[in-house]
Amino acid sequence: MHMKENQTSRKSDELFVVRVLQGMLIGLGAVLPGMSGGVLCVVFGIYKPVMELFANPLKCFRTHIPKLFPVLIGGAAGFLGIANLLAFFLEKYPNQSVCLFIGLIVGMLPSLLREAGEKGRTKGSWIAMGISFAVIIALLAGLNAMSVRIVPNTGWYVFCGFCLALSIIAPGMSFSTLLMPLGLYTPFVDGLGHLQMNILIPSGIGAIVTIICLAKAVEALFQNFYSCAFHAIVGIVVAATIMIIPFQSFLESPGAFFANVICLVIGIVCAWKLDKFNNRYQKD
Repeated sequence: MHMKENQTSRKSDELFVVRVLQGMLIGLGAVLPGMSGGVLCVVFGIYKPVMELFANPLKCFRTHIPKLFPVLIGGAAGFLGIANLLAFFLEKYPNQSVCLFIGLIVGMLPSLLREAGEKGRTKGSWIAMGISFAVIIALLAGLNAMSVRIVPNTGWYVFCGFCLALSIIAPGMSFSTLLMPLGLYTPFVDGLGHLQMNILIPSGIGAIVTIICLAKAVEALFQNFYSCAFHAIVGIVVAATIMIIPFQSFLESPGAFFANVICLVIGIVCAWKLDKFNNRYQKD
């Protein structure tokens, strides 16, 4: 009995550490240009409880906060702390860093497809996937082609908060991808990293209002159209991933090609190991 209790305790500690690491990756994904924290919430299997908490915070607080607490800790560390360290690697090795995250997402796609098909698949499911894929490709391509520059102010920082919350609620909608064409990405992230109140307060208001207004609608969508909605997310994930692949860097030199491929493989292997770990704990 004592040995069994020790094993249970050890597994709980391991799961806590894994959830913190997942939260850190979600925080990093929120900072990375072209990435989405919501995508990583989906691939790590915590998107649904996060949305349930957002949609019904009072009802779900006691049941969901204990499970999501380590993810929140890791997310804050990844977004506000480790993001500064990651900025160094993104500046020195941008293509390899992005390839590592692409590999992570690709490695989790099989589990994402399994979850999307939990309640069956219909013709409408595949249509939803195709439409969402096409819409995100068109939207992100259009944003990348924009060259508009604006002066940051309080109103625009509220808009930044809206985009940040949207990147969690709607997986694949990277707030960095939305803000970079407008020249808002760098001042917004720098302000968050340095805890500047003139940026934190308006962006926080924008994020909270967005969550209050959209979370319940998204939760209702999943309750009534689970298969179509989840397959649409798969389409979003695939489209957003394709849009950040540094195709040109693979052709720069043989060394760059192999470095990118190695990072892709590392990401895929890590995602596969993490998926096996999650499945083992779900069965236990």
